[in-house]
Amino acid sequence: MQRTTTMEPNDVTFLCVLNACSHAGLVYEGWQHFNCMTSNYCISPRMEHYASMVDLLGRAGHLNEAKQFIEKMPLEPGASVWGALLGACRIHSNVELGEFAAEHLFNIEPENTGYYVLMSNIYAGAGRWNDVAKVRVMMNDRGLKKPPGYSSVEVNSRIHTFVAGGRSHPQSEEIYEILNSLAGQMKEKGYMPMTHYVLHDVEDEVKEQMISSHSEKLAIACGLINTSPGTPIQITKNLRVCGDCHSGIKFISKIVQREILVRDANRFHLFKDGSCSCRDYW
Repeated sequence: MQRTTTMEPNDVTFLCVLNACSHAGLVYEGWQHFNCMTSNYCISPRMEHYASMVDLLGRAGHLNEAKQFIEKMPLEPGASVWGALLGACRIHSNVELGEFAAEHLFNIEPENTGYYVLMSNIYAGAGRWNDVAKVRVMMNDRGLKKPPGYSSVEVNSRIHTFVAGGRSHPQSEEIYEILNSLAGQMKEKGYMPMTHYVLHDVEDEVKEQMISSHSEKLAIACGLINTSPGTPIQITKNLRVCGDCHSGIKFISKIVQREILVRDANRFHLFKDGSCSCRDYW
């Protein structure tokens, strides 16, 4: 970090910079900023800085380096640190390290549903359905329930909210018609459904049907129906957008020639003309 003014950065400044490096995949730059906190500015990293570094390394696929970083921490790693590692294991499908992180998290925050869901998703992605069932039993025993995923779109000052496969909206028939039409056009342009994102032990044909009606796709279809051509569409999702939807929305943005802004649990995604502002790194 270069000194261009007399103002001195503080711990919050460095946390923002590290988070930016994490979302941009700038591992080398992240290390530089993390190290200069103490060497140049005498700022002691807090738990949040360590968690951000684990997130940076993990997102970039440096999982073993992230684990070693945790083991060398001068602080007792908290839930934010182990949670960052577990999230990275979900992205990169690392079951063994995910189990290692989840074991710590289940002890630190046994009532945090999100960690069980993440570990269950890691097992499901690996086809380990017996382990998925074990996690669900553990959640039931502890009285925990998975929060439902939903997406919302605002049309004419009214919020429309959707869940995956939902058909309660008064325009459901039109919504599914436009999705079916888009599906054909998307495949013509090279889209391939990523059915491994369906975390249920069912046939591939059923998986494709399930993934085609994820909540963000329903919300986008609602926006397309109720706004004039060229109008940007803004979607909010309470969970992380799945890889298939991320890929699919890129195709949709190009087909309908619309800007589609999706705010998920992690960041903003601006889809335009077949690409996303995150450059497929999120």
